[in-house]
Amino acid sequence: MRTILVVLVLLLAGIANATAGDIQGSADHPLIPRYEGSEIVKYDTEAFTDYRLLVAPAKAYGGLEKNLDSTLALEGALTRITYRAPADRSALEVFRNYETALAEAGFDTVFSCEKEGCGGRNFNHAASPKSAYTAFGEYYADQRYLAARLARPEGDVYAALYVVMNKAGGGPNKNRAMIQLDVIEMEPMEQRMTVVEAGEMERDLAAQGRVAVYGILFDFDKDTIRPESKAQLQEIARLLKESPDLQVFIVGHTDGKGGYEYNLDLSERRARAVVKALGAEYGVAAERLTPVGVGMVAPVATNRTEDGRARNRRVEIVERMAR
Repeated sequence: MRTILVVLVLLLAGIANATAGDIQGSADHPLIPRYEGSEIVKYDTEAFTDYRLLVAPAKAYGGLEKNLDSTLALEGALTRITYRAPADRSALEVFRNYETALAEAGFDTVFSCEKEGCGGRNFNHAASPKSAYTAFGEYYADQRYLAARLARPEGDVYAALYVVMNKAGGGPNKNRAMIQLDVIEMEPMEQRMTVVEAGEMERDLAAQGRVAVYGILFDFDKDTIRPESKAQLQEIARLLKESPDLQVFIVGHTDGKGGYEYNLDLSERRARAVVKALGAEYGVAAERLTPVGVGMVAPVATNRTEDGRARNRRVEIVERMAR
């Protein structure tokens, strides 16, 4: 209850602190309040588009397109807001306030960095919006960034917060903290939430020797199984209970983003997490389950689109013949 009240207070404060300096037709995003006294100087929305969320330091010079390996590809409704903070407010103060507000609203941090830890000038060029480049470009001495995710049944929400101190620019932006807030609202991906029942898995194993399941979900870039995976784990346990002689490989798959070795390790850790959960929570004997990670090497769809990458991120149950 306290969290809800805090969020409501913050949202009301954001609405109350909208200023006459805001550009016409602009508004705060309903999930995230503004820093008090800030003005909206750029504003844009798109009903559905693609977006590259920075989730790692930028290593290459040349902007966002040269650092795609440091991004997560998203698709959804996009709101882009550029704020100018009030005078005499440091980039750190502004950033910490947003960091707290996002946490109170239920967002989990995906990636955060500051100054040279972001990648210095390379990150600045990747993160600075083209529509407001003069307010952000080359101001990387005191840059701070946060990517965060809010999990919702109706679709996850991602937020990208980039704050710099404009030290050399002229006009009203000079010596002001500049804030770029991008909010991406995803639509739920139905195929990832489908639960494959035990009987259907048994039929696929008999016909094809394997079955792909998309109902086992993990926290971003981790091997932590999310609570909504319970229904699919229950069906796998039921399959094994009803077929007491069945032995299987639990095979983890990732999409094609990121490095080969990293994805190979992540997929194996996720497979081991599934084996552990089936043993600890459903009593499945360990000798019946063999975890295997194959990373990105066995896609079932293109990795060039988010829909394709979502299909590639999966767990497969593969029949293991007795020796």
